[in-house]
Amino acid sequence: MTDEERLLKEKYNGKRSGEFDADGRRLAKGEPVAYVIGWQPFLGLKIFLDSRPLIPRPETEWWTEQLLSSICVAQANPPEERTERATKVSYERSELENLKYSCGNGANKSNFSAEKYAIPKAGSPVRPSTFLDLCAGSGAIGCAALARLPDAQVYFGERDPAHETTIRKNIRENSLDAGRADIRIGDLFTPFPAGMRFDVIAANPPYIPENRMLPESVALWEPESALRAGPDGLSLIRRIADELPARLERSGVAWIECDSPSIGAAEELFLKRGFTVEIRTDQYGAPRVLVCRHARVRSAQY
Repeated sequence: MTDEERLLKEKYNGKRSGEFDADGRRLAKGEPVAYVIGWQPFLGLKIFLDSRPLIPRPETEWWTEQLLSSICVAQANPPEERTERATKVSYERSELENLKYSCGNGANKSNFSAEKYAIPKAGSPVRPSTFLDLCAGSGAIGCAALARLPDAQVYFGERDPAHETTIRKNIRENSLDAGRADIRIGDLFTPFPAGMRFDVIAANPPYIPENRMLPESVALWEPESALRAGPDGLSLIRRIADELPARLERSGVAWIECDSPSIGAAEELFLKRGFTVEIRTDQYGAPRVLVCRHARVRSAQY
């Protein structure tokens, strides 16, 4: 489906009009179709982009699915069952499909599959009580967590105050539980009280080096502050690594999206701060996300 066809179908219900023609001219100038339509699908949710945050990418949707599915599978298996099952190489496909979407009715079934990563490990707590979407932007990750994790308190941390209204709209328009959502505006962990820790931290921070050329459809339209992070692209990730020891629960886990070419350097930042780090690839086979845990925790579920 072309961008024009998607625009006609999703915004105008297949009916051409003067407004459609005007939007077509926006597309012709290179404006991303998600901005022209006004929203982007994300794990069965409709993520509105009124304040022009970074458009959620398929790579982010992919690893968010992996994270949430692994939590759901772990919640569906009590500790004694997880101890036995963690020794197996994989689950049967039918069993995974039953478990993967058992953690709430807020989202429709996704086309993505996290089966490779959904095997729970033994000897760790079952329910995350606090989930932080750091560098939230549109709030897509946190909204997906609200939809899939009915027992979690979900926090959104975002630097740009313009996006707060957009996050609230995404919670409201997707009929999510606003009572379990807490939106804080400020620099990284600054809006949260000193000593406050989280069971799960999911972050898609800016990570593009400032001198890298980007396609015009990105560079001319999406917010530079959500894309670039210093000469090496690691200025925000470096700060997250510095603060993570005091912000992640001892049994918790952090999933942090990174720039593939510099993921080794990013990994080293967290290793130096005492974390164990696993590099996971995206659906295209590129190294994309760091999964970080406190080194002294021998096993964790997520």
